[in-house]
Amino acid sequence: MKDFWNQRYAEESFAYGTEPNQFFKQELDILEPGSLLLPAEGEGRNALYALQKGWETSCFDYSESARKKALDLIAPFGFDVDYQISDVLDYTSAKQFDVLGFSYVHFPKEIRLKAHQHLITFLKPGGTVIFEAFAKSQLGKASGGPKNLEMLFTLAEIKEEFKGISFSYLEELTTYLKEGLYHVGEASVIRFTGTKGAN
Repeated sequence: MKDFWNQRYAEESFAYGTEPNQFFKQELDILEPGSLLLPAEGEGRNALYALQKGWETSCFDYSESARKKALDLIAPFGFDVDYQISDVLDYTSAKQFDVLGFSYVHFPKEIRLKAHQHLITFLKPGGTVIFEAFAKSQLGKASGGPKNLEMLFTLAEIKEEFKGISFSYLEELTTYLKEGLYHVGEASVIRFTGTKGAN
């Protein structure tokens, strides 16, 4: 799987564009800038937007090609970004963050619960999660996402895997994506925002 992502991100064009995910942008714009963690950030589109809005931004991905492309995207703007190469379960940081942002992060089913709970440990009590990913009803649609049903989401799975998060908004819906080459067309997605309770 890592080879797949390195190959995809090595392409000259940006796989998912250079504009931020619209739900991420919408929700981030409501918040006062602080510290942000972006898991599996890929080519840096959300990181660049957050940096432009004054967020102290950290991110990681296991694809070296993704990191290179993201840093090349961000460099002309002169921002500092902490972008690590890491598998999700190996990711570590001395910091806790105000916001944790997921845009189409689909971990394998066998590690997904552990991965999400691991990442929540880096969120401050009272911190916000912003999440958008493909629902199981996306399977068979040409607008993107894993072809493995187990890597897609249901609302019940979200509630189970994000224990400790109080949901302010949680919905499965149909939307139209126009994100680069690989997220284009009608799509079934799950979106949520929520806050972490006190430890």
